[in-house]
Amino acid sequence: MRRIHVGNALSAFGLGFTVPYLYVYVAQVRGLGAMTAGLVLAVFAVAALVVLPFAGRAIVRRGPLPVLLAALVTAALGALSLGLAGTATAVLLSAAALGAGQAVMQPALATMIVDCSTAETRSRAFAMQFFLQNLGLGVGGLIGGHLVDTTSVSSFTLLFAIEAAMFLLLVVVMATVRTPHAPRVDGAPTGSSAKGSWKQMLQNRAMVQLCVLGFVLFFACYGQFESGLSAYGVEAAGVSTSGLGTALAANTAMIVVAQFAVLKFVERRRRSRVIAAVGLIWAVAWVAAGYAGLGNGSQEMATAAFISTYALFGLGEAMLSPTVAPLVADLAPSGMAGQYNSAFALVKQLALAVGPAVGGPMGAALHGPYVVTFLLFSLGITYLALRMGRQLSAVQDQPWLGKSRVVAQGAGSPVGQSQAHA
Repeated sequence: MRRIHVGNALSAFGLGFTVPYLYVYVAQVRGLGAMTAGLVLAVFAVAALVVLPFAGRAIVRRGPLPVLLAALVTAALGALSLGLAGTATAVLLSAAALGAGQAVMQPALATMIVDCSTAETRSRAFAMQFFLQNLGLGVGGLIGGHLVDTTSVSSFTLLFAIEAAMFLLLVVVMATVRTPHAPRVDGAPTGSSAKGSWKQMLQNRAMVQLCVLGFVLFFACYGQFESGLSAYGVEAAGVSTSGLGTALAANTAMIVVAQFAVLKFVERRRRSRVIAAVGLIWAVAWVAAGYAGLGNGSQEMATAAFISTYALFGLGEAMLSPTVAPLVADLAPSGMAGQYNSAFALVKQLALAVGPAVGGPMGAALHGPYVVTFLLFSLGITYLALRMGRQLSAVQDQPWLGKSRVVAQGAGSPVGQSQAHA
């Protein structure tokens, strides 16, 4: 588990090292223009959407470790070639390789966490993963920003070479991992073969509802961070670029500071109700954003309200990290965690692709409707979470009730439902 957490931190560090500077690198440093730079960012999302449906079946058939190693090598080659690419075609192909490798890493690592944890330790393990991911992204972005020079192509080549080295170092670290076969609860259902696994998953009502909920979560939060919400802050609230940077820093700081305090709070509470509470917290965040852009206060008050919006989003993220990912694992039949993790990652990528496309124009021009729309989405999270809770068994919603388990059936049995209501 320690090696897996090191892997999460290193992969996040490598991505934070380069991703924030991709647009500047392609458009200005390589002189390929804004259109090509926009296509590079789109290629990341498209590559993820293409490979994730196949990644789940590969993890089920081959195990998470071989899939992870292949993804790391692919990402390393993509990063290195991106630093050397001088034409639009080479840049787009390199970005596709980096985006595909990056997309497959997360479900593979998540499945390895499932294999190395039990119901009692899984929430804490995923909370640690989220903490290290944010810490790695923040540190990587900070160091990368001090290394790059927009007048020097070689500085960016060095940056991408270091990212590739991080991925190859991770190959060495992860190659030594020997994941155990996690124990199962007596009577827990057994998964089918890879054939028909997607059909089986779509018949799992709880998993389908969790995917719908996940899409709304990522669409209303992560899909707005660097698109609609930032455009709204600048255009409606008059927040400066330094104020926007402070807001993003407040989000990361809230996650880093609050993660383990929040973990103690949520560990003994129903997962569905924790997610429902996140919807209410994010609704308050959108109210603060509305005050920042539509209120009549001073500029200082508007900036403070806007920063508090990002901080409240961070609090909700800290509550979700030990809740949603373990729930995905516990809904999966035995041996199918990789399939379920990949499916949920696919939902996340769809939300992250649609979110900026919808929120960006609204945040820049339709200030009032933008806030009201995403306030309603946040309240929708609360409704969907409570509705999903009725499909969960007692142990899925309250994992501390089980002694030692890895997976459980998606739809709760009548006995499980009666225990949950009791």
